[in-house]
Amino acid sequence: MSVDAPTLVDIGVNLAHESFAADRDAVIERAFTAGVRQMVITGSSLESTEQAIRYARNLPGRLFATAGVHPHHASDWNAQTRAAIESAARMQEVVAVGECGLDYYRDLAPRAAQRAAFEAQLEVAARSGKPVFLHQRDAHEDFTAILRSVGGTYTGVAHCFTGDRRELDAYLDLGLHIGITGWICDERRGAHLISLMRFIPAARLLIETDAPYLMPRNLRPPAPTRRNEPAWLVHIAEAVAMARGESLQSFAAASTAAARALFHLEETD
Repeated sequence: MSVDAPTLVDIGVNLAHESFAADRDAVIERAFTAGVRQMVITGSSLESTEQAIRYARNLPGRLFATAGVHPHHASDWNAQTRAAIESAARMQEVVAVGECGLDYYRDLAPRAAQRAAFEAQLEVAARSGKPVFLHQRDAHEDFTAILRSVGGTYTGVAHCFTGDRRELDAYLDLGLHIGITGWICDERRGAHLISLMRFIPAARLLIETDAPYLMPRNLRPPAPTRRNEPAWLVHIAEAVAMARGESLQSFAAASTAAARALFHLEETD
């Protein structure tokens, strides 16, 4: 790790994605060198959940997994799927249930199936005592209605937040943490997020790359490929720190502490 690199936690990286198949170990090593000391690998289907758990077992204390079914795959949800996710959620390597939620933007699964899978995974999370790793796109009203219907506030994170002040306030009122990605580095569509950063309590503000997606557009020089990597989490941290009027080191310390508190991660060198 570079002497000047802040200690960071990437709370959402899709290391099971096929784009990492040829050099996954090198990607992980580059992240560690850049100061990303711990990573939570997103499980978005049974297959990717199993892969995420396997990678986490190979590097305990450094890599962790979520266990869930993304709304794109909600049609796959059945009794067998639920049993598998419930079993995974009890594992030490798994620190959250999800990625789960609603996606009415792409509608790759029927909305009724999305809602059913979402509600079921919230039940799994409640039974396991694990936080939820949440996805929402163009489905805010149904998303918040379902969260409210299951009662009270929720322990978890609104992953890849890209919404407006109304949505932010709703998630904070529900007790959620907020996950910020490279979207904030995109002057074409993420500029509105800059003014919202100061409204998020430090103890609930997390950062993530969502790699291989959402490449930060503030990389200088630009990346050689379109594939995002967890090593570039620091560019997201810099953008958020600037928006909050904080130093990078101060923001990084608070965000890392918040991530470790939510997911119960032990500190690591």
